[in-house]
Amino acid sequence: MTGPSRIEAARIKDVVIVVPVRDEEVLLPRCLNALTAAIDALCAVPEPERPRVCVLLVLDHCTDLSSRVAANWSAFRRREIDAGAVGVARREGIRQALGHVRTRNDDAASASQIWIATTDADSAVPPHWLVTQLALARNGAELVLGTVQPDDDLAAHELLRWEALHTIGEGHPHVHGANLGVRADRYLAAGEFAPVDRDEDVLLVAALRQLGVSEARTALIPVLTSGRRIGRAPAGFAGYLRDHVDAENKSGIMIR
Repeated sequence: MTGPSRIEAARIKDVVIVVPVRDEEVLLPRCLNALTAAIDALCAVPEPERPRVCVLLVLDHCTDLSSRVAANWSAFRRREIDAGAVGVARREGIRQALGHVRTRNDDAASASQIWIATTDADSAVPPHWLVTQLALARNGAELVLGTVQPDDDLAAHELLRWEALHTIGEGHPHVHGANLGVRADRYLAAGEFAPVDRDEDVLLVAALRQLGVSEARTALIPVLTSGRRIGRAPAGFAGYLRDHVDAENKSGIMIR
């Protein structure tokens, strides 16, 4: 963990999870089943420490059956937009979810008591994803940066090359919107996700670091993500794989 320590972290009363969805009818069930398991694990936390959870799926310019698939998870809120930009989807989704959290509760949480977690529709979080993030938050973390692991779309020899180029461990250098958590007051102070179609996660973390947030860079909660080469975001993880796994003569690590 880096950044200034805090003697007493505010108790998290609400967790907001926002997932941008862009033509993910095939992988979306995996994502939502994994989120359900992570929420179930959080529900095992004893009262009064157990937070309330709001999940919002932002269906952004979907032309497939993603909306119909998402409707099968009736406990998750849905919003449809036509931005075609992941930064816009995350930004607008978080704004709506925060507004819902603040208006639905009699004991409305302050921004310092709301935790924002983000992942992607082509990804699957581990069951302890939320429990671990909130444990880190209780210990003073205002930003949690997790790792990702490609799924079986990446062949075994390609996975070996990816692992050779991708440092994974505590204190890792990577930034992934598919595995990120941040306290809402710090998120708002940093100016929110930029309304861009790429690198919105990297830009947010840079702004948070300018504020001097206390961050935890952990490998304890790896998120399984698609190993495909053609992704929905121009400079997303699929682009990373094309540039670094497919290139036979390229070496080094891109920090994402």
